[in-house]
Amino acid sequence: MQKKLFTPVQIGPITLKHRVVMPPMSRLRAQWPTGIPSDLQLEYYSQRASDGGLILTEATAISTSGRGYRGAPALYSDEQVTGWKRITNAVHAKGGYIFTQLWHAGRTTHIAITGEKPVTASVDPTYWANPAFTFVMTPDGLSQPSPHRALGTFEIAGIIEQYRGAAINAKRAGFDGVEVMAANGHLIDQFLQDNSNKRTDHYGGSIENRTRLLVEVVEALADVSGASRVGVRIAPSGTFNGMADSDPRTLFHYVAERLNDFGLAYLHVIEPRIKGGELIAEGQEPVAAQELSKIFQGPLIAAGGFEANTAEATVAKGDADLIAFGRHFIANPDLPKRIELGLPFNRYDRSTFYGFEAHGYTDYPAYEARETDHM
Repeated sequence: MQKKLFTPVQIGPITLKHRVVMPPMSRLRAQWPTGIPSDLQLEYYSQRASDGGLILTEATAISTSGRGYRGAPALYSDEQVTGWKRITNAVHAKGGYIFTQLWHAGRTTHIAITGEKPVTASVDPTYWANPAFTFVMTPDGLSQPSPHRALGTFEIAGIIEQYRGAAINAKRAGFDGVEVMAANGHLIDQFLQDNSNKRTDHYGGSIENRTRLLVEVVEALADVSGASRVGVRIAPSGTFNGMADSDPRTLFHYVAERLNDFGLAYLHVIEPRIKGGELIAEGQEPVAAQELSKIFQGPLIAAGGFEANTAEATVAKGDADLIAFGRHFIANPDLPKRIELGLPFNRYDRSTFYGFEAHGYTDYPAYEARETDHM
């Protein structure tokens, strides 16, 4: 019987041949300090492209001040556009599609990366003083985040213009669409959730106000690409990077409802059983997808903690339209084929997820290559 994962699905104007998605995963292999995609990244994305499949790039900075760590790529210079063009060409040559994830780190960064004090919704000194929170990969190694400042209301239009500029560059680079990073404690998430947003202007307070930055960014990107080539990634009840909200269910239900107004390519939901790259709730159902698929009227991508069998069941039940596999895509460049044919997976090595070299990045074998090795 044909697996539901291997039936066509429409996202905006694009008809995908299968529903196995490669999600955004920061792997720190871009050139530093230019943010130009490297030869290694070209090889990595080419290896993971599949006929009629969708790749979402790692978080890609919209500006110098939006960068979150050493080794992250960007999309604000002509040289970066040229570097990405090589990658989109390679993915398209294999019949694949590729969106770029546009990203502003907000407070989750360091002055050695941004060159200026990080910005966010509201100042929270406990964030940069608490060693339990995230560490930032700087040119000198891991460091706690730098002290940040709150964006002035008058500055927000400039941030939105950075997103617009990056979306224009994404078109020039040959991407099929763009995804807004509104998850995992980066800038837009810092505005959405009320533990990090204490503002008293029209970007703070009510849920409608806290969602305003996301909505204005989506409007800007839709102006450039058309809404049907824009996706949004959220992390309902996500706690990564020190995030929390007093009423996450109401907040994210509102976000999903509000995004219905646009006719987006998709909504991409990270399950709360995942915190960063860690599975923290073994055995938990994909609760975010189950709830939000009833509210959001377009295609829904669910990510976080899926195996081949649970992915198939989730799509078959209608709780999501597509499934993103992070760790398995790292270790299996031919993951869609392995899932379709029931082939065993390569094991991933977590110790090489965030490195600067080929080991653990481009040296995982495809299935045939592995079989030939043992002949």
